[in-house]
Formats: sequence, structure tokens, C-alpha cells
Amino acid sequence: MIKWVQLLKEVSPDVVSASLVFNPETTGFYFKFLEGLPELASQIRLAPVRDLAELEGVLVELAKSPGASLIVAADPFNVVHGREIVALAARFRLPALYVYRQLALDGGLMAYGPDTFDAFYRTVDYADRVLRGAKPADLPVQAPAKYAFVVNVRTARRLGLALSPSLLARADEVLE
Repeated sequence: MIKWVQLLKEVSPDVVSASLVFNPETTGFYFKFLEGLPELASQIRLAPVRDLAELEGVLVELAKSPGASLIVAADPFNVVHGREIVALAARFRLPALYVYRQLALDGGLMAYGPDTFDAFYRTVDYADRVLRGAKPADLPVQAPAKYAFVVNVRTARRLGLALSPSLLARADEVLE
């Protein structure tokens, strides 16, 4: 989460806070997760939403706040409604960071999250081990090993944001 806030501030120096969009019915753990990171409490605000109408209301309020931005976290709601979220963030001119690469491809400003191709590739190794006789309970739990950073230059231009050469150089993928 710290990395997400840093990227938003780098893209838009006016950013003072980010609202984390999630559905509390499916990913309620974000409440506890943020409690464990008190240093982020002043920078990240939770934005629990259950439907698109509630999301639009949250974004209307955010758009009124100078320096507001959006983090679209890993959540089934955000997957299902990703394109609508991208469109709403654009409509309200909010800098937004998405955890899913696809949402940057769909017009979102940027995405930073686990590389799903790498995760699927590593899953094959687990399946191979199990098929060769390993007990699943004996296999170690693995965290993501590789992250992908995607920047959408077209969206940045539409938002009036200038992307630094150093930010573009760090991106794994730059969408023109």
C-alpha cells in the first residue's frame, strides 16, 4: 500500500490522500489490514462500497476534495465492475491506481500489482509437485514474487498529468 501511495504522489504531486475502494462483504479484511499500518492512516482512507451507485457517491465526494486520489484494490467487486470504475475515475478526473493490469489497458491511469502470468506459471510447479506425490500441506505458501507496473500515458494526458522520465523508465509497460 505504501508503494501505491508513493506512485500516486509521484504522478500527481497534489495528492494528499488516497481512498481504497473495496466491497466490505467480500474483502472486509482491508479494515484490519489498515489498522495494522497506522503510519498510513492519514494517507489512505477506506472507501467501502457495495454497488456502483454507492461508488459513484463516494467519487462525487472525493472529486470535491483537493488532492484526492483512488486506489482500486484486489476485490471481486473491482474485477466485475472494473471498466465502470475506470470510467467513473476519468469522469471525476481522479488519479487512480489499480492493482489489475487489465484496468490500465481499459483506460485506467496506472496499475501496480502481482504479475498474474508469473503467478500462474508458478502454480504449474505446484501442480507438478503434487502430481509427483508431494503432499499439498507440505508445500510452502508463496507470496507473489514479481510485480508489474503499467502506465497509461493517454490517460495521464487527459488528466493533465505530466509523467516524469524516471517513472516511465521504471514501468514494465507504457501504454501510448
